[in-house]
Amino acid sequence: MALNIKNERVHELAREAARRTHTTQVSALEAALEYYLAGLNAGGVVPVVERRLARADEIATQMRDSMADADREAIRADLDTMYDEHGLPA
Repeated sequence: MALNIKNERVHELAREAARRTHTTQVSALEAALEYYLAGLNAGGVVPVVERRLARADEIATQMRDSMADADREAIRADLDTMYDEHGLPA
């Protein structure tokens, strides 16, 4: 029953969770996975990538809505000078 995790960030998170909960890293990971799976079963956990993409889309929409026509035109003009007709840097 060996689990060999070769990701330093995961190790760091496990150590921090264990420190904060005054448990072992294995216990902290077990609790975290149980919590995650319970959320999946309840339909309440959205994968991190989907949440980040949704947030990025919200920000892009806010930026687009806050721009004036002159702002949009200035961006288009800058892009025209930065890239060639094939979309490559000029």
